[in-house]
Amino acid sequence: MRPQRILIVDDEVKIRSLVGAYLRSEGFDTDEAADGPTALDLFRRKSPDLIVLDVMLPGKDGIEVLREVRKESDVYV
Repeated sequence: MRPQRILIVDDEVKIRSLVGAYLRSEGFDTDEAADGPTALDLFRRKSPDLIVLDVMLPGKDGIEVLREVRKESDVYV
């Protein structure tokens, strides 16, 4: 069984790093994105089991990202 994959989306490096470190220490695989377009690209390529999504993002805000995700998936956000 593969580890659960979590996509962490936040424009602040320190927050992404901290959340990612905690999740990896618990055995999760993580991917990180700093903006909306990158988050959508990783979502489509990596098929995460959960997305931790900030609202205030460059490129596309978190609400726009969520709308796009919902067109394709019911992944937990």
